[in-house]
Amino acid sequence: MEQKIRRDLNMGDNLRKLRNQKDISQEKLCVELQRRGCDIGRTTYAKYEAGELNIKVSVLIQLKDFYGCSYDEFFEGLS
Repeated sequence: MEQKIRRDLNMGDNLRKLRNQKDISQEKLCVELQRRGCDIGRTTYAKYEAGELNIKVSVLIQLKDFYGCSYDEFFEGLS
């Protein structure tokens, strides 16, 4: 159980790092994702970054397109 929690927190750190590199708030990111057809609110996204909720693959796909990054960047440092 502890390893799963650590893994989720690392994913959240990676999500936060990518968002900060793009210099965009959680609110603006969610608006952009909604514009692209991904129905997500800021509260849910905040839980992804906090490691409290596992991110959906559909959201990862949209984030990859938005950030223009590889999937590897989402999973960097995960064991």
